[in-house]
Amino acid sequence: MSLFSLPLFMACGGNPSQKTAQSEAEASAAAAVSAPAQDRYKVGVCDWMILKRQKIGAFELASEFGADGIELDMGSLGDRLRFDSKLDDTLGQNQFLNEALKYDLQIASIAMSGFYGQNFATRDEYKELTVQAINTAKAMGTNIVFLPLGVANPKAHPELRETLVGRLKEVGELAAQEGVVIAVASSLPSAEEVNFLKEINSKGVKASINFSDIIENREDIGSALMNYGKDYIAQIHCSNTDGYWIENDPEIHLPSIKETLDAMGWSGWLLVERSRDKEFVTDVKKNFPANVKYVKSIFQPEK
Repeated sequence: MSLFSLPLFMACGGNPSQKTAQSEAEASAAAAVSAPAQDRYKVGVCDWMILKRQKIGAFELASEFGADGIELDMGSLGDRLRFDSKLDDTLGQNQFLNEALKYDLQIASIAMSGFYGQNFATRDEYKELTVQAINTAKAMGTNIVFLPLGVANPKAHPELRETLVGRLKEVGELAAQEGVVIAVASSLPSAEEVNFLKEINSKGVKASINFSDIIENREDIGSALMNYGKDYIAQIHCSNTDGYWIENDPEIHLPSIKETLDAMGWSGWLLVERSRDKEFVTDVKKNFPANVKYVKSIFQPEK
């Protein structure tokens, strides 16, 4: 039997008695976190950007910021064979799930942020690492795994494109079998990224949009979103590089972006990653509440 076909607790060295020992309360916590959102748009923050990477305190802080949920990181990678994750067993999973329930937060997605610096096209363990993230996503009640291609992005390294297509097709099929989507950030211009996704041709691979990439590629955000269409967008990192808060950024006009997404019929997670004010870029408690409040004022005006 393959690693992928094993339940997470067995693949990580547990035993069946751990699974049967799960309480009904623990199962209820998982169900509450994974329940379908009633709102069309949800606003979240990335745990690593609020300086709480795989820390239980991320939930209290995100709640203080007014967020609806968290993009939860898999932990550091480096040259390890597996992510250094606290979510590889039911004990760790339930600690995080119960904390999410306590603060009425959802887990938006699971992030493989280690691949910002590691090369997905050359790592021998790419499949095992992706499976670890897929298993974690399922256990944590989300169906999205965020994969930044980082140093392997096909925009900077076109020679890696064929390898990336093959690998993403492979892990995309594994994800699709489990009802999970790999949300890839390639840094390509929108039309080129759609072609990239069409080459991969997997229901288990979509795009993770980042406004900063669109701006860097000198595209209009609304036009770029239309290029993708709703079916290719898994989630949106709704922020720019640091410099201004989102509401003060001359390159982001959020009301018109909402109009575009409304017209497209898209719904999902808007995740605040950066857009920190350059005057106090390290002040988490100034930057993130301001950005979350503004994004929610546009996308959830009734609240």
